[in-house]
Amino acid sequence: MKIFYAIQATGNGHISRAIQLYPYLQKFGTVDFFLSGNYASLDINLPITYTSKGCSLHYSKCGGLDYWGIAKNVQPMRMFKDANALPLKKYDVVINDFDSITSLACKLQKVHSVQFGHQASFISKLTPRPDKKSILGETIFKHYAPSPQHIGLHFESYDSFIHPPIIKDEILQATPKDLNHITVYLPSFDKECLEKAFHKLPQQEFHWFLGDVKFKHKIGNITYYPVNQKDFNESLIHCHGIITGGGFETPAEALYLKKKVLSIPILNHYEQECNAAALKKLGVPVLYEVGKEFELIIENWLNTTTSIPTIKANNVPETLQFLFDTYSSS
Repeated sequence: MKIFYAIQATGNGHISRAIQLYPYLQKFGTVDFFLSGNYASLDINLPITYTSKGCSLHYSKCGGLDYWGIAKNVQPMRMFKDANALPLKKYDVVINDFDSITSLACKLQKVHSVQFGHQASFISKLTPRPDKKSILGETIFKHYAPSPQHIGLHFESYDSFIHPPIIKDEILQATPKDLNHITVYLPSFDKECLEKAFHKLPQQEFHWFLGDVKFKHKIGNITYYPVNQKDFNESLIHCHGIITGGGFETPAEALYLKKKVLSIPILNHYEQECNAAALKKLGVPVLYEVGKEFELIIENWLNTTTSIPTIKANNVPETLQFLFDTYSSS
């Protein structure tokens, strides 16, 4: 069996999931990966056969989206050209992790596909949303990477086609400890936005993962790390808690490890607002804006006892068998 797997590289979560899935996918056949977008910072140890600049997210300095940066990099003619160039008809199965070019290619070439991943869960109206829905956000969920078939991943199984999150083997096999540091991963924030707040808590150690850090170093109570999967896993496994965005994979793994989570969704990022709504329902604290007294919020979060929800890990072989069975019968 020949498998085409499209990765949306707007962030690290899609890549991390593909890396975890790759050895399991190989049991079903040969896999060629398509990497679309250019914002991810992880090393990609996968057989990338096709690439495209696609459509990538760009962030403002302190927790928001840079809409102009996103818009000026969208090139419709190039996207059509890239979609036409993908030889999808030579593949038996097309798996799309929320990539618009692959979806367009399937439409142009009349090829069946399955949308597989976190964004697929939002096809269901039962998946949590914020109190104020976004018409634009809901339109993106529905039309950005449409597919005739969906297999979603989320914190809970809100609908029949939604499965538990895929947790990395390093996390599944870990023996977590509490070494009292706080892991920080907030890719939409520049260093100067948060550094002062962390230094105002000198007794608390922080492990801060930043995209523009080239080597590990320590200043005061902050150890700065490049975004590296091995170091991040180690920090997460042994942290007291994590401050992170409103993404999906990192909060899911932290909760699986029974770690405290403080979620700060990216401003005006509808998917992250939806994730934040789901986390709030699970009892996870969510902060929508970082103000001048951020250190007090961190201190209060650290001193408040909260119950940590139980997150199940995906049974990957079972989920992939379901994917291939339903694909072949469609």
